[in-house]
Amino acid sequence: MNRSWRDAVGYAVGFLLFVCGIPLLMRVVAGPLAAGTLRLIIFIACAIIGLGFSVWSIVYMKRVGRGNPLDAFNHELAPRTQRLMTEGPYRLCRNPMLAGVLLYYAGLQIWLLSWRSLLLFLLFLLIMLFQVRREEQRLERDFGAAYLKYKRATPAFLPGAKRLRRTG
Repeated sequence: MNRSWRDAVGYAVGFLLFVCGIPLLMRVVAGPLAAGTLRLIIFIACAIIGLGFSVWSIVYMKRVGRGNPLDAFNHELAPRTQRLMTEGPYRLCRNPMLAGVLLYYAGLQIWLLSWRSLLLFLLFLLIMLFQVRREEQRLERDFGAAYLKYKRATPAFLPGAKRLRRTG
């Protein structure tokens, strides 16, 4: 399969899984919705900000990293990045795509207000933490000391978390 097709497949799988599939599953397991306009507004805001952050990260990864985000559990579904990214959204946190998705899901959880969807959210979070650990091992192998320096200087998920800890 040539690179443009692999790119398209990677983006399609990511969109279907992370933007549509998991949120739909969270909605289905949540059951009936309780009325809550404020919760819906919070969800919409989290979705716009979170998905915007994720899209910015994907575009940056494609342009600067010369690769794609879909590398699941050491299986390259789309071409991996060829350059270490430390600027753009990656200057704010090491995993901006996932941070954006987690904000989107947190907003969805606020809207759904369901313990069943919360369990699904937590299961997703555990799986992603495992994936991040595996990805960071690969990045250490691929980029060595440069990645380790970046890792020490940049929080994993919460932009500004290390700066707050240092000053607080």
